[in-house]
Amino acid sequence: MTQDRINTFADATLDHQWIHVEPERAKAGPFGAPIAHGQLTMSLMSFLPGSEDIGLPDLPGMKLGINYGWNKVRFPAPVPVGARIRTRGEILSVEPKGGMIEVVNQLTVEVEGQAKPACVGESVLRLAF
Repeated sequence: MTQDRINTFADATLDHQWIHVEPERAKAGPFGAPIAHGQLTMSLMSFLPGSEDIGLPDLPGMKLGINYGWNKVRFPAPVPVGARIRTRGEILSVEPKGGMIEVVNQLTVEVEGQAKPACVGESVLRLAF
């Protein structure tokens, strides 16, 4: 996780809280370094290393896939600047819904060297064929 990525996200979302964008002040804060926004971490879940098998698939005959929503999202631990993160996940369910196929994945963002995950939640995808 880079400070540049965090700053770009802060600009896009208008969330410029000092724990994210003021490195010197954040070093003296509760986390000892600037940390990524929880929403930034969540938005990367489907694209981090480890997510290849549980992201939005490209299946034969699929017309489109959409992110339908999230269930049970939590941020147990921060992602500090410089951290290496990856996604671990598993498919929880696949079933027809509203003329589409709904896929629910359990996703966890892990921070290298940290016992607690940074983000956990269920991603809900809808696929049209």
